[in-house]
Amino acid sequence: MLLAKTLKSSTFRLALVCVAVFSGAVFALLGYVYWATTNYVRSRCDRAISADRALLVQAYGKAGRDALVTRINQRIAWQGFEPEIYLLVDPSLAFLAGTLKSWPGALRAVQGWADFDVPETAGHSRLRATYETLPDGSHLLVGRSLDDLDRFVGIMKTALACGTTLTFVLAAFAGVSVTRRTVGRIEAINGTTRAIMHSGLGKRIPLRGTKDEWDQLAENLNAMLDRIEELMGEVRHVSDNVAHDLRTPLTRLRGRLEKAYHQGVDPERSRALVADTMRELDAVLTIFSSLLRISRIEALDPRGTFPVVDLDQVAGEVAELFDAAAEEKGGRVKFESGGRVPVIGDRDLLFDAISNLIDNAVTHGGGDVQVTVSDNDQGPTISVADRGPGIPLEERKNVLKRFYRIERSRSSQGTGLGLSLVAAVAQLHRARLEMQDNGPGLKIRLQFPPADSGGARRVAEGDWPSNGRRGERGGGA
Repeated sequence: MLLAKTLKSSTFRLALVCVAVFSGAVFALLGYVYWATTNYVRSRCDRAISADRALLVQAYGKAGRDALVTRINQRIAWQGFEPEIYLLVDPSLAFLAGTLKSWPGALRAVQGWADFDVPETAGHSRLRATYETLPDGSHLLVGRSLDDLDRFVGIMKTALACGTTLTFVLAAFAGVSVTRRTVGRIEAINGTTRAIMHSGLGKRIPLRGTKDEWDQLAENLNAMLDRIEELMGEVRHVSDNVAHDLRTPLTRLRGRLEKAYHQGVDPERSRALVADTMRELDAVLTIFSSLLRISRIEALDPRGTFPVVDLDQVAGEVAELFDAAAEEKGGRVKFESGGRVPVIGDRDLLFDAISNLIDNAVTHGGGDVQVTVSDNDQGPTISVADRGPGIPLEERKNVLKRFYRIERSRSSQGTGLGLSLVAAVAQLHRARLEMQDNGPGLKIRLQFPPADSGGARRVAEGDWPSNGRRGERGGGA
């Protein structure tokens, strides 16, 4: 199955094209080496023959044919590992001197170059020679054996054929191996996706531990599947909690309406029923409004351009707003700031996020709340600390989910959407949300990226609008 898919894959076809191109390039390179080498060896042989012939012709020109015969006999006696071929015949082609016994019948012209076979040359079957007719009518032939050159050419041809074949085989094997590996990894991904489509998001792409690009792709896909599974779980969680939170007020509404239906008409009771019904409906509408607001915040582009906002001013206004609610619980909202703190963001969203933090701290922290705004090298930071029971470490990630409550009975007030909205605003502003123990109580910190734009620098230098309350405040805001 895998081999069939390998042979049909586009990667294999591309590999075959690359193999053909590579093999053609290697064949052309080796062919050029063969042509250049054989031409070099042949030209070197021709130059040696021409030099030898020139010496003999020079001896003939100085002392005549007898001196030429003597010189040929001397050279025959001196020749070493590469014996030269000589032949001198008279005008009637009678032998005078040389290593050949007779003039080759193939040489009819007066002079020139020729390759010919002479079986009588003691093992040298192919010869290359230059020949000419001397002024007295004698014929001179000077040459060398081509056997060594032929053997060299044979070796080059064999090397060319073997090299090309080996290159093609190795390239084809490499192409099939790479294609098979690629198809295998793709098939593993396809198999996992098919299993996910049939059985759910529990499957993951297997890793081979090679840390290559395929493992990186598998890790990214597995991380994406983990995120999708987490989001699907949150959707189910939200659906269950919405159903649970809406069932109670809707059940009460139906009960009141049914009771009013079976009872007589009483203006006082009707007004009370309408008032209770409106309160229940307001609670339901609040849930849907919070959900829509969170969805709209998450749909905003985090790369959008925000104006520069004074975090100190926004937090101070929220602290002042909730100070009265804290006094009702016997506490205070204490606000502390070192001055203006520029943040690039949406003022209304930041106001809502800080309001939710302080509201939760006042509601669950017994009333005493410490709000601190600061600016340092890491960026603008706001922290909200209370003295309540806090949040267990294992629940801190879960409370940021929609409708999640530590109280399983869900009998207390609230929708479980406050911290979800804070998390959405933090993500939109690229702020880091941290939960820490306050000993006792909980401290929630929002750390924003530094406001390093030109507008932020002007804010830091004091170029603020004149409206708004400025300066450091302590105690109740």
